[in-house]
Amino acid sequence: MAAAEPVGAPAGGNCSLAGGGSVPVLFCFSVFARPSSVPHGAGYELLIQKFLSLYGDQIDMHRKFVVQLFAEEWSQYIDLPKGFLVNERCKVRLVPLQIQMTTLGNLTPSSTVFFCCDMQERFRPAIKYFGDIISVGQRLLQGARLLGIPVIVTEQYPKGLGSTVQEIDLTGAKLVLPKTKFSMVLPEVEAALAEIPGVRSVVLFGVETHVCIQQTALELVGRGLEVHIVADATSSRSMMDRMFALERLARTGIIVTTSEAILLQLVADKEHPKFKEIQNLIKGTEACIMTFNYSEMAAQPCISGVLEDVILNSGDFGRKPITVHILF
Repeated sequence: MAAAEPVGAPAGGNCSLAGGGSVPVLFCFSVFARPSSVPHGAGYELLIQKFLSLYGDQIDMHRKFVVQLFAEEWSQYIDLPKGFLVNERCKVRLVPLQIQMTTLGNLTPSSTVFFCCDMQERFRPAIKYFGDIISVGQRLLQGARLLGIPVIVTEQYPKGLGSTVQEIDLTGAKLVLPKTKFSMVLPEVEAALAEIPGVRSVVLFGVETHVCIQQTALELVGRGLEVHIVADATSSRSMMDRMFALERLARTGIIVTTSEAILLQLVADKEHPKFKEIQNLIKGTEACIMTFNYSEMAAQPCISGVLEDVILNSGDFGRKPITVHILF
């Protein structure tokens, strides 16, 4: 592991001086935070060793990292000052300096978690193609159970918006959590992720694409996780909101994909012991051509002219990719 040359900055801890031969330190990596201790006067090399002992199965040794120290003076992390020695209680984190290129979006069951976002009854009449995304979401959850992939589920203000729809079987979900925050990244979710060794990728689906899905995806990427949004299992009240959200997310490096691609990536081989069962989940798909009237989009200044034969590469709401004629 290589690290960037730290920026020179005044040394300084962020709590009280610790007595005895060791100093308590909070070690943060990705979405995780684990308390430990190091000998009084420990420097950079010992901090790296401690990170490896705490997170060794999750750190890619081919990547470059920098160690940062939380400085109360600035109320944020700074690059570890040159010659820094741990003399008082502090908080440090290990941060990747470049996007990981070794995975290129590849998925494995052992390093993947499924996030099912707010598939609730009160959204049924408002969300476009809600019945279709429920069907695809259920297919994904069945696949997760077959492959032993942990599932985290949230429900947005269930007191007012109801519980997850009955068609979605949450049997075996690691966590089903109510929330009021739009993002799924809550303390309980972070704690659940911390219990799963080697998590690298999150497969995300649900509603609404431009609100809870978008905010969840951006937070997860900010914590160093690779996010795959299942386009045929996410929607919004407005198709314009959905399309522009997926476009924005794709531009940030988030992977926009389909349920079939996800499931087949996870088995990866016809000889996989669960391939036949996964194949049976997929077999119900069929081709479809639809025409939508996007008259509500005509008033938008960002759209002009007539768009014909637009292919929504982002997916099909539960069938094969569809040809869409946009009419004004």
